[in-house]
Amino acid sequence: MKDHAELFQLKDKAGKSVIKLKSFYWKFLILLLFPWHLAAEKQDTFSGLRPSGTGGITVVIEDPTGTGSPVCIRMLLEGKLLKLSIEGKLYLTEKRDGHSSQITVQYERRADAPESGFLSWQMPSGRKGQRTFVLEGGQVAAPSVMMASKDAESGQLDISESGQPVLRYVYETNGPGAMLKSIHPNNHKYAWPRSDYIHPLYGLDGEVLTKDWAVDHPHHRGIYWAWPETFYRGENGDLHALQRVFARPTGKYRLTQGPVYAQIEAENTWLWEDHEPIVHETTMIRSYALGPEGRCIDVKFIFTALKESVTIARRGTDKYGGLNIRLAETAQQELLVHTDPAHTKPRMAWSDFLGVFRERKKWTGFAVLQRQSNPEYPGDWVQYPALQWLQPTFPSAGNRYELKKGRPIELQYRFWIRSGGKLTKNVYADQWRNYNQLGGL
Repeated sequence: MKDHAELFQLKDKAGKSVIKLKSFYWKFLILLLFPWHLAAEKQDTFSGLRPSGTGGITVVIEDPTGTGSPVCIRMLLEGKLLKLSIEGKLYLTEKRDGHSSQITVQYERRADAPESGFLSWQMPSGRKGQRTFVLEGGQVAAPSVMMASKDAESGQLDISESGQPVLRYVYETNGPGAMLKSIHPNNHKYAWPRSDYIHPLYGLDGEVLTKDWAVDHPHHRGIYWAWPETFYRGENGDLHALQRVFARPTGKYRLTQGPVYAQIEAENTWLWEDHEPIVHETTMIRSYALGPEGRCIDVKFIFTALKESVTIARRGTDKYGGLNIRLAETAQQELLVHTDPAHTKPRMAWSDFLGVFRERKKWTGFAVLQRQSNPEYPGDWVQYPALQWLQPTFPSAGNRYELKKGRPIELQYRFWIRSGGKLTKNVYADQWRNYNQLGGL
């Protein structure tokens, strides 16, 4: 007779591994032993679940690097474990070398996907390879150090940790105000009211990393996702430079906070000539609590055409466009980019903007990790050092990407912010592996 805990591995359309319990008898055994139900689907290196013998559930993870980073796996909790997660009293315990450590977790069960949930935590550093944790309840609720809130005065959406700002997502339309006087009259047409971007983004010491309302390019707006060649019915608009097509808020957003991360999820509509809806956009921004290696921020964008004949492209189809990043002025800087050669497995793509920002004298690293599930991965790197600009592009050079009506596309990236200068290539590679195998939204 085969072991009742035997698991098998499937892959979904996105190429992610999905773990399901093979034996109906095993599923029944879990229900018999515990008054709550636990099912699991996972990202790439989640090995499985089994009863722990202590009233909890054993979770087995394949840690690709052992360096420590945020983990997000699919898992459905109900009954007692779900109640504990709502109370903030759910923890993971790992026993290593005769010692045990308790790890705070955060569970999210989305209203639009009640058949699954997501368990997240900060993986502690340790040996790479198989690591075993026990998911069980504790006596004390973990404090919600990560907060997402709406600013009462501006209407913008903020993420903070223990009262210190992490980032602002400009959701409500934002005009130039007094800044217009500093902008040359020839550039006033680019100083258009805009929204749907991240600014300010803060470093670990509170320094501002992004630039908004740049006098030289007033349409540059921190970190934003837009295309300079946005065609609709054969006519060209410029979502990047705010000409003819604009991303506008629908007013629908959701804020999540907790001990592990805070998240903003918001809806926008691309309006042709600022009135005709042509694309629906969902933006997700998740900032994890500061860890020993720095801070990780995951972003996901879902674009769904509402009309036929919408295409997007980079400037001239081979320059900037996609995830645009304009950082603040620096006293010193160094830009690093890396993309593995074609046919390399796995093929990694990451960048790092190293800068001494004006508000401090120490180096800050702002790395961008591309997710290999992105369409046309990997995106090219485009940089303009004089503008503190370094971005991953989409789509590929020479291509005009059609957004087909009713068929969403999804782009994901991770920002890794830390103190310090240039690292070895292996360190960046480990962070890329962690993100692509254990992270994402």
